[in-house]
Amino acid sequence: MSITSLQALFLWCTVINYCLLILWWVLIRLPHGWIYRLSGKPFQVSEAQFDAYNLIGIIFYKMAIIMFFLVPAIVLRLVG
Repeated sequence: MSITSLQALFLWCTVINYCLLILWWVLIRLPHGWIYRLSGKPFQVSEAQFDAYNLIGIIFYKMAIIMFFLVPAIVLRLVG
């Protein structure tokens, strides 16, 4: 694989993962009560804990996207 194709791969992975991140955020914000009833109540998690777990997950996922996809794309852009 050439540097250009690797750079394109990392950029597309970044875009796709950010779309998934935005979808996660939208699903937590808009139908919040429905999502909580679907996945929070069966595990006996309070609504505050449910929100905290989702916030931690979103932050972790965003950091992983930046670290594993965006930074390598930027490095390949600088090198190539």
